[in-house]
Amino acid sequence: MPPSGYTKGQPAGRRTDVGEGDIAPEVLGKNFFPYRPPHLGQHPPRLGLARIVNTVQAALSSGKYAGAIWTQGSPRIEETLYWLNLLLDTTLPLCGNSAQRAHGMISNDGPKNLVDSVDFITSRVWADESGKNRTGLVLIQEQQIFAAREVQKGDARPGGYVATGGHGGILGGIGFGGNAVINYLPATRHTHRSDVNISRLPGEVVGVRRADDARLVPVAVTIKDAEGRLLESAIPKVSIIKDGNYVADDFDSDIESQVDVLALLDLKLRQAPLAGFVLEGLSPYGTTTSRGRHQVLLRAVCSGMPVARVGRGNNEGFSQAVDLFIGGSNLTSTKARLLLMACLMRFGGLPPAVDPDRPTKAELDAIRLKLAAYQAVFDTH
Repeated sequence: MPPSGYTKGQPAGRRTDVGEGDIAPEVLGKNFFPYRPPHLGQHPPRLGLARIVNTVQAALSSGKYAGAIWTQGSPRIEETLYWLNLLLDTTLPLCGNSAQRAHGMISNDGPKNLVDSVDFITSRVWADESGKNRTGLVLIQEQQIFAAREVQKGDARPGGYVATGGHGGILGGIGFGGNAVINYLPATRHTHRSDVNISRLPGEVVGVRRADDARLVPVAVTIKDAEGRLLESAIPKVSIIKDGNYVADDFDSDIESQVDVLALLDLKLRQAPLAGFVLEGLSPYGTTTSRGRHQVLLRAVCSGMPVARVGRGNNEGFSQAVDLFIGGSNLTSTKARLLLMACLMRFGGLPPAVDPDRPTKAELDAIRLKLAAYQAVFDTH
C-alpha cells in the first residue's frame, strides 16, 4: 500500500487489473495512498489488509531475508503491525518504523529508527533457543522496542509513542552505540504461534446474510484462494462504537433510539456476511450505560455478529466476557477490532436466531458455544 506510485510512462508493477506487459497509470486511492498534501491524502480500505498479509508473507517465506522492516505513517502503523502480528505465519522478525519529524527537518528521527531496526534484526536478540522469533512484531522508535499489541501513538513528537494496557508493552531498548536488549517477552500469541495466522485460517467459513424474505440465512464465505492467499473479499466488516455516561435521551430509552447501530446492523446484514462490533464502553468493564444500546447489541449477536467489549481509552483493566459479549481484556478498541476480524475469518459468524429479539434456549446455547472459541483467542492474543 505505497504512499506514491507511477502516474505515467512506467510499468505499473502493483496493478492487478491490467494484462501482463500492459503499461497503465496507477490510480491514486487504489494503487497508492499519499499522506500529503492533506487535501490529497488517501487511506487504504479494509480490503488492503489482505494485500498487506499476502505481500509480506510471500517475502518472509522466500528464504531470502533475515527479517523485514515495515515503514508507515506514524498514526497508522500501530494497527498494521498488530494485524501482521496476528496473521503472519513466520519465525522471522519484523520491525515497524515511523518518523515523527519528516525528512529535511532538523533532527529528523526516521533514519535512526531504521538503523536501530537493522541492528535489532542482525543482533538476533529476538530469537529463542531454536532460532524462532520470540518477541512477535515490534515497533522501534526513539531507541525503545514496543510490542505490537500494546503500542499506540500519543503525540506527534519524538518519544510520542506510549504503551497501552497498563502492564508493560516496552520489551527493551537500543542504547547509544550499544546492543539491542530485550528485558521482557510478550505472553500473548503471535506470528507462528498465533491461532489466527494465515496458515491456520480455513479455506471457507460460514457467515450470515439477510434473505429477501427477511430470514437470516447461512452463507459460505471463501477466505483463501487455491494458493493459500488471503482474499480481499474475506476481510470482515467490524465497526467501533463508543458509549459514555448520560447518553440516553430519556428514562425509557429503547432499541429504536439506537439509530447508528441499527443502520450499521442493516448494512452488514445486506452486504457483509462476516461482520461484528466493538463497543468501547466504561472502564474497565466495557459496559454501556443505555439499556437500549445494550439490547440492540444483543440483537446484533443473535443476528450472527459477535460483539467485543473494551474499556475506553488506554484501558488498564481486563474487560471480561458478560452475557453474550466477548471480553476484550485490556486491548484498545482499535486493536480489538482487528482481533475480532481475524477471529471471524477463523471461526465464521455466530449461528443466528430465528427471531434475534427472542432467541430460544437452544439458540442461545449454540451462540455461547461458538463464542467460547472467540473468547479463547481474545484471552491469549
